[in-house]
Amino acid sequence: MSSSRNISIAAHIIPETGPGVQLPAWQTALAEAFNDPHSLLSYLQLKPENMAERQLAQHQFSLKVPRHYADLMAKGDPHDPLLRQILPCGEELVDRPGFIDDPVGDLLAKQQAGLLHKYQGRVLILTTGACGVHCRYCFRRHYPYQNGTATPAQWQSILDTIRNQPSIQEVILSGGDPLMIHDPRLARMVAELQALPQLKRLRLHSRLPVVLPQRITPQLLELLSSNRLQSVMVLHTNHPNELSPALAEACEKMRSAGITLLNQSVLLKGVNDDAETLVSLSEGLFEIGVLPYYLHLLDRVSGSGHFEVEPDRIEALKGQLLLQLPGYLVPRIVREIAGEASKTPV
Repeated sequence: MSSSRNISIAAHIIPETGPGVQLPAWQTALAEAFNDPHSLLSYLQLKPENMAERQLAQHQFSLKVPRHYADLMAKGDPHDPLLRQILPCGEELVDRPGFIDDPVGDLLAKQQAGLLHKYQGRVLILTTGACGVHCRYCFRRHYPYQNGTATPAQWQSILDTIRNQPSIQEVILSGGDPLMIHDPRLARMVAELQALPQLKRLRLHSRLPVVLPQRITPQLLELLSSNRLQSVMVLHTNHPNELSPALAEACEKMRSAGITLLNQSVLLKGVNDDAETLVSLSEGLFEIGVLPYYLHLLDRVSGSGHFEVEPDRIEALKGQLLLQLPGYLVPRIVREIAGEASKTPV
């Protein structure tokens, strides 16, 4: 993600400022996010090692880490599982067989700019290319957002396309991260979606409540709870250390507003590929009112091969989770295969 593209994206998500205009607290915090490896490593009291490789990887896919998320990392620990998810490294520069730029077939599923239709009864809207944090394993790290998001100019065409497909009952707002859109624009989008008579559910896929819990504003809660659609928030949490008190508070607010909370994780080598971590994550999620939903195997996107977990280990973990957790806390282990009609159970 180049810096020039970040600027163009920001123009769509952050309202113009001027005298007397005050940004919401979450946007102010986002503006203070770490965006270079040197400053982040210094903050975490770590030596700036392998910086030439890190800078090359950073050039290909920039670093972005809100301070709240950095504060969840253990200072002085170069192997911290949260740090591993976001710190550029030389392993991203290694070409590996089978790892490609579009591993889940997003481009094949694109009906028009900003609209993907993969599965029966639901469509996914790429609302923005911006995220609150840049995860190194992101399956859309190479996605051509400059020509592929639902810009305001394209929004009416997307609504018309959905309206003309009566079988569509659910809309998924994704990105990037849909919560990067400021509340007034998001409210307009939701209002226009709920006017489509065939829709029953509105789903949002977001990592922002995890990395920047203050994004859950009263205005956001109001716009998601006051429309006729059933609102579902799917969080992206990979490790129990991400379950901060601030996230728990945000989840309580969402639950009180009638929003269904689910979580999807990615199985990542060196982050959560052991039973103790995954069990703790499921238990911790349930304690804050979030139901474990999916545990995705790594999407084989270029630059992420060092996160892939071996098949034998996956099978062992699957058995251990079934033994140690009640059934409702065992996430469905799945793989997304481009062109398939659903996620593929493992």
